Amino acid sequence: MTGEAAADRRLFRITGADRERFLQGLVTSDVRRLKDGIVYAALLTPQGKYLADFFLVPDGEGILLDVRDTLAEGLVRRLALYRLRADVTIAPAPVGVLRGLGAAPPGAFADPRDPALGWRLYTAAPGGPPVIAWDAIRVERLIPETGVELVPEETYILEAGFERLNGVDFRKGCYVGQEVTARMKHRAELRRGLVRVALAGPVDPGTAILSDGRPAGTLFTRAGDRALAVLRLDRTGGALTAGGVALRAELPPGEAPQAAAPTAGLPPGSG
Repeated sequence: MTGEAAADRRLFRITGADRERFLQGLVTSDVRRLKDGIVYAALLTPQGKYLADFFLVPDGEGILLDVRDTLAEGLVRRLALYRLRADVTIAPAPVGVLRGLGAAPPGAFADPRDPALGWRLYTAAPGGPPVIAWDAIRVERLIPETGVELVPEETYILEAGFERLNGVDFRKGCYVGQEVTARMKHRAELRRGLVRVALAGPVDPGTAILSDGRPAGTLFTRAGDRALAVLRLDRTGGALTAGGVALRAELPPGEAPQAAAPTAGLPPGSG
């Protein structure tokens, strides 16, 4: 497969003798893992809230930074503020991103978040038009999207599943926002989380979710009769509704709600 062009991405090349040390002290993942392929990571506020997520890609004597276009300028400005006297240069890279499923072409990297997301190839070659139902894959595999489930200065990455997605490393040492993230890791349980829900009818993204009439979260990406939602985990056992439509939280084994939610009109559970 040639791969489809990821037109919503911006690429930068980070060079200089201090590039790895510079990034290692800022981002959530261990930059030393670049020797094994792509690294998925995020930059946080000092208070531990999400600012941007991105891929770091080995590129000879440099590192490619692959980031959503809407966050690119802000991220590069923020990195420049941290640069101080480090020997680091950040410049636009004359390449794009192709992504696809199935057999990977030469030079492609496996997406580090989940095998279901296929591969990414960094090249100046044009790609094909969008043909893959990425939202359906994300909903099935609980993959948050930049600017949708991942909201700058609001989201906490552990609530969005970054540990499961290889987007945070708790052994690497300090980075911006590390103290808050580590405290959340060692809590008995998270207060909120990214959850797949089954829908009894159409619901618009952004609709508030209620549990027994109380605020419980927000519905985001929808694919058919399933959607991603950010929910208060202690309220998933109530009667869930969004815009008057019944929902059911599809929690992983061992995280079932204490009270069974109503199932009338809802599609059968998956998995």
